[in-house]
Amino acid sequence: MALHTSLAMQNVVSAATELWPTMSVVMKSSWQGFGKQASVGAGQRRFAQTSAYPLPECLESVPLSSLRQTPSSHAMPSTPTVAGTLLAVSHNGLRLCTPLTRSMSLNSFMARQYSTATRNGPLANLRLIPRPGNVGLALAQRRSLFGGPTHSQLARYEQTANNNPSSASAQATFYQALLRANMPRIIIERYKTGQYATNVAVEQSYQKALEQVGQSGENAGAMSSEDRQVVGQAVAAHIGKGQVGKTKSGSGDRKDPLYVVVEESMASIIFKWVRWIAGFALCAYVALVLITLFVETSGVLKKVGGTNNAEVRPETQSTRFNDVQGCDEAKEELTDIVDFLKNPERYNKLGGRLPKGVLLIGPPGTGKTLLARAVAGEAGVPFFYMSGSEFDEVYVGVGAKRVRELFTAARSKAPAIVFIDELDAVGGKRNSRDAGYHRQTLNQLLNDLDGFDQSTGVIFIAATNHPELLDKALLRPGRFDRHVQVELPDVQGRLAILKHHTKKIRLSPDADLFKIARGTPGFSGAELENLANTAAIEASKQQGKFVSLLNLEWAKDKIMMGSERKTRMVPLVDKLQTAYHEGGHTLVGLYEVGFQELHKATILPRGQAAGITFFLPQDHKHHRSKIEYERHLAMCMGGTIAEELVYGPTEIGDGASSDISNATSTAHSMVTRYGFSPKLGSIDYGSNYDQVSPETKRVIDNEVRRLVEEAKDRARKLLTEKRVELDRLATALVQYETLDKEEIIKVIRGEDLPGRLKAMPDTPIKLPELILPSALQPPVRGNDSDGGVPA
Repeated sequence: MALHTSLAMQNVVSAATELWPTMSVVMKSSWQGFGKQASVGAGQRRFAQTSAYPLPECLESVPLSSLRQTPSSHAMPSTPTVAGTLLAVSHNGLRLCTPLTRSMSLNSFMARQYSTATRNGPLANLRLIPRPGNVGLALAQRRSLFGGPTHSQLARYEQTANNNPSSASAQATFYQALLRANMPRIIIERYKTGQYATNVAVEQSYQKALEQVGQSGENAGAMSSEDRQVVGQAVAAHIGKGQVGKTKSGSGDRKDPLYVVVEESMASIIFKWVRWIAGFALCAYVALVLITLFVETSGVLKKVGGTNNAEVRPETQSTRFNDVQGCDEAKEELTDIVDFLKNPERYNKLGGRLPKGVLLIGPPGTGKTLLARAVAGEAGVPFFYMSGSEFDEVYVGVGAKRVRELFTAARSKAPAIVFIDELDAVGGKRNSRDAGYHRQTLNQLLNDLDGFDQSTGVIFIAATNHPELLDKALLRPGRFDRHVQVELPDVQGRLAILKHHTKKIRLSPDADLFKIARGTPGFSGAELENLANTAAIEASKQQGKFVSLLNLEWAKDKIMMGSERKTRMVPLVDKLQTAYHEGGHTLVGLYEVGFQELHKATILPRGQAAGITFFLPQDHKHHRSKIEYERHLAMCMGGTIAEELVYGPTEIGDGASSDISNATSTAHSMVTRYGFSPKLGSIDYGSNYDQVSPETKRVIDNEVRRLVEEAKDRARKLLTEKRVELDRLATALVQYETLDKEEIIKVIRGEDLPGRLKAMPDTPIKLPELILPSALQPPVRGNDSDGGVPA
């Protein structure tokens, strides 16, 4: 790196011709002295110049750092000379001042700068130093050997520092040597790697290197290692139990910040997640409220659940009164409504006032809706139909709005009929706990009923199964002036309904519908329609040409008792015991004159019953006497007494639970409601039985027990006399499983049933042998060959 004198002099002589004009300008100008460095603030400095003359043309490209070097004492005489000036300028600066040498290639001088040695030297493992922007600055960093360390010293210091990266003293010695050699950039690059130890001397050398390259102002706010340690301790104290990690590099200034990594504690992490979840839930709730308000106010989801917007449209009915059977009294009351709708001027002229509303009351399936449609069909007016459950929805005010729309549409199509089915769903009794929208709907309905005018020709008809649930304001005169009871059909009504529904099926000519009508007490019109349809399906499954009486009977039994459990395996012993049980019911009901008419008996299990005996009620009788109730009790206890006579009192089965329950309930009603007890008299104890005194309850229990025991004695006496008939009937029930009244009479007389298939044709049935007491021995039979069967 040192300059050779011979080479320098040759360069100066060769360029003397072109250099002299420039040097003459330098000779004529006064010497520019350099002021001493003045300290202004921490890490800042300034230079004081005595004057500000422009530099010569040959020195304009020379870096200021080279010109600011203090010349040696022998090169700065009191009077500047050419030799002194040349000696004061460095070799590289002098070379750049020569036009001849400026035109030469600078590639050899602008080669990449490494540390203090060559590429093959001991410092070859150092990384590249970035090329400075100014070539003169890089050349200026090549110190001569005058006053600075030699290359060998720098190489030795560097090798020692590299071999001991954890020794701060070795790093400080190397950095001080680099400062003396005017190589501050190597110090900066080496310090920033963070791979070498540091101490106070190293920090000071690094700050001096920054000042030399002009970065002291920018790094005035840099922190030392002690400052960074204090910052780390402060952050750790602030975050509590967290852990702090920091990078080894970074001076803490603006361009080289100090990175501090804080590892949060588990408590802070949990708190952060809880805070985030709470914030998210709050935002979701607010969003849900806003969306709900928007949906309710704008009606975006008004048509959710289908295209039905509850708009009522009038219907033209084809139903007539001939299509409604079994409720002749109700049809008679509605005839006036039809006449008014056909001829309204007749009633208006005479001043008569027809009812505004008609309320149809009755059990389900009795034909209330069909009656309303028949009224509209007979009158030939539009029919507006809505169910009570269609008014109210999730939106407040929808029910009242639909009521207004319904009556407005009816008035526009007058004369018309408005029919609301299941009125109790919208017109129930009001109380303080009801929702506001429910009261709004009912109030709107009451208001529209009051606004009806007889001259408008609009009739309001409603139907309900529970009139006791309706609001009293809805039932008052002026709104529902007429209440029509639609009861269950009697035997004649059931027969008419069966005839109407069997018109649609191919019924056998010999089918006795009256027998089916008698055997279906309590059936509604809908159930009778289902019976006819079920019989038609069964006949189709059997590939029959017609629907026979057997198909109708099968359908009736299925509806009343459930399907036959043919796959149930019943042992012969159980079948025989069931046959004796049902035989006891049959014989008591058959021989007790004045009781209901016997229909049939079966031991086929249906539903929960192992066997059933059917009796036909007497529809023409609406009242029952005390003796009839006593005969009913005897029939209920006949099954248990039959098992007792045959198997003994200890072998009675548990199949009589329903019979005992029925007998107890009937006897209790006889005592507490009907006044059939001589001890209690005609006093109603059933309505307020909980308030009856214990002594009276004890008397009631004794009377109930007395009635049941008397019924058992009556049944025991009858079955003891008819023991032979009981054995014949039990055997026939086991063989044929089901017997009607005519077949039962033949069996107990000892006659055969030709044409009937036996369920067990080859199985001998051994009747149980029991030695009866003398008091229970059957009497000697006479010549009554008919078995004592009543005619």
